[in-house]
Amino acid sequence: MKAKIGAEPGERVVVMKKISRRQFLQLCAGMALLGGGGWAFSRGLVLPEVRDKAAAVLGGDKVQALRQVAASDNATARTIMWQSPVQLTAPMVELSGGAGDGKTFPAQEESFTDDGVSSYLYTAQVTGLTAGSTQQYRVSAGGEAGDWHALQTDGGGTFTALVFPDSQSNDYSDWRHLAQDAAARVPEAAFFINMGDLVDNGEDHGQWRAWFEAVDGIADRIPVAPLLGNHETYNQAWKVREPLAYLRYFAVPGNGSAEDDRRYYSFDYGPVHFLVLDTQHEEEKEWHPELLARQQAWFRDDVRKSQKPWNVVLMHKDPLQYRIGSRPERQEGFSDEGKAWMPLFDEAGIDLVLSAHLHTYRNRGHIKDFRRDEKGPLYILTGVAGNVRYPGLWLDHALDTYVAPQPETDNYLTLTADSATLSVRCFLPDGAQIDEATLRK
Repeated sequence: MKAKIGAEPGERVVVMKKISRRQFLQLCAGMALLGGGGWAFSRGLVLPEVRDKAAAVLGGDKVQALRQVAASDNATARTIMWQSPVQLTAPMVELSGGAGDGKTFPAQEESFTDDGVSSYLYTAQVTGLTAGSTQQYRVSAGGEAGDWHALQTDGGGTFTALVFPDSQSNDYSDWRHLAQDAAARVPEAAFFINMGDLVDNGEDHGQWRAWFEAVDGIADRIPVAPLLGNHETYNQAWKVREPLAYLRYFAVPGNGSAEDDRRYYSFDYGPVHFLVLDTQHEEEKEWHPELLARQQAWFRDDVRKSQKPWNVVLMHKDPLQYRIGSRPERQEGFSDEGKAWMPLFDEAGIDLVLSAHLHTYRNRGHIKDFRRDEKGPLYILTGVAGNVRYPGLWLDHALDTYVAPQPETDNYLTLTADSATLSVRCFLPDGAQIDEATLRK
């Protein structure tokens, strides 16, 4: 007899064969375990001898901060990461559905101690996926298995992403509410970007825990594309150090440089090629004296290889310099980062530059050769997503075309792209839109 089993996307028809009374009782026991454990198999009811047999639950005491991280090519690959306070046996990621149905991917393990807290970090590179496909994944280890989570690959067409400015906070409840509410309002979001300064102090284990808790239920089902900010490089004494936690918590695509791996990178999604910069080259000279030169050489080569209609730069520090009301000696103009990078953006024909760091939202319109020019990239300073704000600090810049209502609250953005248009919209926490800019090919 053929029967339709399960109700999840991609369900299939399985053939139910005759089983013994003992097998039947084992099957019923497995079903009871599933119900009692609060989780269910996404692929429906199956027999004990196949891989989805009832297993002990691999719970949150062993799998923490489960997240997807953007891969270089999100149509065929994805990086899955998590942390555990205990060492796991034979940790892996299992796939269900799509071309990878039934495949397993071993996780690499790294022991990491920071801020006096030790944990095990696990990273699995999931490859061989089909573009535009829907599947699910779960973590298993030592005969235990966790919940199934959604995994949607890039289909190459239209997409929407969430963009969060600095989430740096002294209390991450505002950040949690903003992220969760934005994700609920934009359920179609394919991934999310966090523009650097994810936390206030890069060595503070409690702040990293709060950041991950804030994106619980988001980062496990859509990938994150993070940026390295200056606050990721601070130790508990507020001195600059290597961004040890950030570099381990986010296994972003490599850039081909052993010295700088994970500090800057690029990835594709739909019709957009994203270039993620590390703007900490001045602070990191002690460890990486040639960081800027290497990164600029990589940038030229990377953008030259891009075959996408749109090229978008993500950088933490802002390329413009603002006057400060209490410091008349500080002149309006361009920051060191702007002077170093804006000529390269002009040369490469970059379409959009998103920045952060100043905790204010400003739309500057198009700039080329350091002046207003519609032929140049569109520059948007993305605002602030945490509760660390600078009311009234920055005076308006002559190149500002829109400034968020003052005093500013937190905000988020959406980025929507197809082959002909690229749109950025800015929203307040309640979902009210305050600005929009659209580029057209």
